[in-house]
Amino acid sequence: MDYKKFLDTIREAIKGEAHLDQLARKKQDPFKILISTILSARTRDSNTEEATKTLFNKYSTPECIANADVEELEKLIYKAGFYKVKAARIKEVSRLIKEEFDSVVPDDFEDLISLPGVGAKTANCVLVYAFKTPAIPVDTHVHRIPNRLGWIKTKKPEETEKELKKIIPKDQWIRVNRVFVRFGQEICLPNRPKCNLCPISSTCKKDFSMELALKNKKKKKS
Repeated sequence: MDYKKFLDTIREAIKGEAHLDQLARKKQDPFKILISTILSARTRDSNTEEATKTLFNKYSTPECIANADVEELEKLIYKAGFYKVKAARIKEVSRLIKEEFDSVVPDDFEDLISLPGVGAKTANCVLVYAFKTPAIPVDTHVHRIPNRLGWIKTKKPEETEKELKKIIPKDQWIRVNRVFVRFGQEICLPNRPKCNLCPISSTCKKDFSMELALKNKKKKKS
């Protein structure tokens, strides 16, 4: 299967840019991309963008955020949601970057995931968007869509990353998150996907088994 062609086709059908895409295009420093990725957890791009802008208008370096009062950080990032947890996290991450990495965000995966609250997705986002290093950050869209298309059959994000790396050429890894995030926000929606607008609907297996399993799991818990 020509995955480059599929990614090209999807890219032509989508219109907007994700927040991290905007930062990468404007060549923002890796620290801003790292902090913005942490703030993006479980919130919308628009809220992440506003919180990042408000925060960096006042504090723009690891030293500044590390030394800032946590209550002040909470106010600045309020729009990102879960602001108490995130404020404490970005303060600690900033402190470690300052003390352990001389205020320079590392470009190594293992170093990145050594930071508190920085998992594989966040680390890979920094590699892709800040350093243009081939990686596949797996968020909800990157996990859901290839399963729905029938490209892979996985249950966990780490499995998805592993399987996608097997089938997609390495020179295309850097595009996967960029393309699928906007595709998932505009066309291949979690609920009621706009299949009539999908440029690859004819090859899609429309496998909703993973999503149905997740819904049933949530019902059993409630």
